[in-house]
Amino acid sequence: MFTGIITGLGCIVTAQALGSSSTHGKRLTIACPPAFLDDVSLGDSIALNGACMTVTTRDAAQQQFTVDISAESLDKTAGLTQNGTINLEKALRANDRLGGHLVSGHVDGVGQVTYFEQVGESWALRLLAPPTLAKYLAYKGSLTVNGVSLTVNRIQDVEGGCEVSINLIPHTVQNTALGALTAGSSVNLEIDLIARYVERMLTTDPQSPNAQPFTPNTY
Repeated sequence: MFTGIITGLGCIVTAQALGSSSTHGKRLTIACPPAFLDDVSLGDSIALNGACMTVTTRDAAQQQFTVDISAESLDKTAGLTQNGTINLEKALRANDRLGGHLVSGHVDGVGQVTYFEQVGESWALRLLAPPTLAKYLAYKGSLTVNGVSLTVNRIQDVEGGCEVSINLIPHTVQNTALGALTAGSSVNLEIDLIARYVERMLTTDPQSPNAQPFTPNTY
């Protein structure tokens, strides 16, 4: 689990193919900030632009680590094979502050930036989310964009999906990779975890033969 609070900025150094066909994934080498790997072990989870990956090698001296990403993950995410700055977040510990919201690190869809401009001291970000995610987006709800926990300021259902408006304060722009976005950029989106359970509760038929009655514990 993650919180959507970015703990470092990295850069994809290389993206090495793990095979010769489209069914093979890639091995990514990521350069990270000094001391970022001090508390990281092999097998730990790190979110890259919001996508949870497993550390397969680490080189603290070179400030680099590698992850293996499957073809399926590459097909369902954006920005994980090209050079450029990416958001990094190490997995949540039980005693950490939950500064953002509960984030699983599983990308639900890829959105597209339609507008990104400075307005006053802040930045206005608008993006088009896929139609399949529209029902999970709500005013003042949480949305993870490239791994960053953000608050939705406005939603509008439009042709081709749902346009989401978000305000970014200067701190977010300066300390995450979101500042490099432009109109047309693709971004990884993860909906609020709670929305998944709400949908399940509202769409499950209690009269279904497969439905199990809830029996509370008595101890």
